[in-house]
Amino acid sequence: MQKTIVAATGNLHKLEEIRQILTGYTVLSEAEAGFTEEVEETGETFRDNALLKARAVCRATGMPALADDSGLCVTALGGAPGVYSARYSGGDSADNRRLLLKNLENEEERSAKFTCAVALVFPDGTEYCAIGNTCGVITREERGTGGFGYDSLFFSNDLKKTFAEATEAEKNSVSHRGRALKGLLRAMELGV
Repeated sequence: MQKTIVAATGNLHKLEEIRQILTGYTVLSEAEAGFTEEVEETGETFRDNALLKARAVCRATGMPALADDSGLCVTALGGAPGVYSARYSGGDSADNRRLLLKNLENEEERSAKFTCAVALVFPDGTEYCAIGNTCGVITREERGTGGFGYDSLFFSNDLKKTFAEATEAEKNSVSHRGRALKGLLRAMELGV
């Protein structure tokens, strides 16, 4: 099996996490593989979007492509922002966090989970997918300076701190992306 894959993401934080978790692989960025297109995420689920991106990058580069789609699902908001997590407010990550806090202002129920779907597509048409979840609660204010996205608001049930307060190794050990990537590796080993 080839040990070089292209990570179908323009998000440098995600790319770094993928590289830290998939230590047995050479993980190229889209730019390193010569892929410059924008793949529109039109799927209704995280899995749909991951497959859309992985297929597009694999087709364009002729190399195995790994994509993920992930987001925050908040119970009190009926699972929102969900697949729209990155574009929840129409602004940047800070705007997304502000809108989330505003929408939860009067809510006592603050449970949430991060969900990640990963897809690995090979040029021969072989595809593997896996889903990972991690549970927690949304804090009432930002805590910590690490991480990205919603990490400063997501208090991990596993770590007993926000992802932004955790080290990269701590976060990767329990994160939705870490769990999905480990599930993907197991699926590949089993050939399912």
